[in-house]
Amino acid sequence: MAISEYGFDPSYGYTLPQLLAVTPPKEPKDFDVFWQTRYQKALTIAPLPQIKMISENERGWRVFEISYTSTDNFCIHGWLLLPVNGVIKRGFVIGHGYGGRDAPDFHLPFSDAALLFPCFRGLGRSADSSISSASCWHVLHDVDKTNRYILGGCVEDVWLGVSALLQLFPNLAGHLGYLGISFSGGIGALALPWEQRIARGHLNIPSCGHHPLRLRLPTRGSAHSLQKFYKYHKKQLLTTLRYYDAALAAKRITMPIHCACALFDPFVAPPSQFAIYNALANTKQLFTLIAGHHSYPEQQQQEQALIAELDAFFAPLRDY
Repeated sequence: MAISEYGFDPSYGYTLPQLLAVTPPKEPKDFDVFWQTRYQKALTIAPLPQIKMISENERGWRVFEISYTSTDNFCIHGWLLLPVNGVIKRGFVIGHGYGGRDAPDFHLPFSDAALLFPCFRGLGRSADSSISSASCWHVLHDVDKTNRYILGGCVEDVWLGVSALLQLFPNLAGHLGYLGISFSGGIGALALPWEQRIARGHLNIPSCGHHPLRLRLPTRGSAHSLQKFYKYHKKQLLTTLRYYDAALAAKRITMPIHCACALFDPFVAPPSQFAIYNALANTKQLFTLIAGHHSYPEQQQQEQALIAELDAFFAPLRDY
C-alpha cells in the first residue's frame, strides 16, 4: 500500500489479531437512557412520505424521488427503487458516505425489495442552508451541544426512514434490512440497537467507533476535523462524542450484523472499525477488506465477493 502519499501508515501497525482485540472505551452511565428517549420520541413523528416517479424502468427498477419528515421537522429527500417485475418481499434503508450521494445504487442484489436511499440532513439532496454540506464542517455542527449534535439527527433520519418505508409498505414489517457504508456505517451502528423494526444490518468500513482512539490516530477526512477541534476544546468534545460512539452502541445490537472492515484505511482508522465489530455480542459475520477509502488491485474482486455474501446474508428477510 502507498503509505507515503498520506504521511502516515493507514494500517497503524495493527495486525488482524490485534485489530480483533480492540475493545470499546468507557461509556457514560446514561447512554441507554439518552438513546432510548430519542428513539421513543422519533416513533411519535408521522413521516408523511411523498413519492414521485422519475423513471419507469432503469436497469429493472422503477425510480422515485421520495421525501419524508424527520425530527425537528427536517425534510429528508432521497430515492426509492421498486422492482419493475415481481413481488416486493422485503425492504432496505441504505445510507451513504460523508460525500453524500447523487443517485441511488443499482447494483445491489435485492431485485425483490423496496430500496430507500435517504440523504441524511445537510447532505446530498437533503442539503440545507443552516448546515454545511462539507464533511469537515458537517461533523462539527452543534458538537458543543450534546443533545443537538448533528449525528443524532442523522440517526433519527434512519429511524424516520424506517417509519416512512413501513407507512408505504406495511406488509414489509419484520422484513427490513439496513446497509451503511463509512459515515452511514457508523450512523447505522448508533441507530440499530434501539431499532427493532430492522431485522438485519450491514456495516461497511463503519465510522464513529472508539472516539478516544480515533482522536489519537493520524487520519484524513471528518475525523481530522474532530482532531483539530479537540486541540482547543478537549473536554467539550469528549463530553459529546462519548454519547455518539458506535462501538458503545454496537454492544447493544441484538439482530444479526454483517461487517466489512478494512486492514488499511486513511479516512476511518481500522482499529475504530474493528472496535465496532468486536463489540457486537450476537450473531455477526466479518468480511475483511484489504483497504477502505483507497484503491487496490483486488478491489473489484473483493467487491464482487462482498456482494455475494450480502445476497446470502439478507436472504432470510424473504421468509414469511
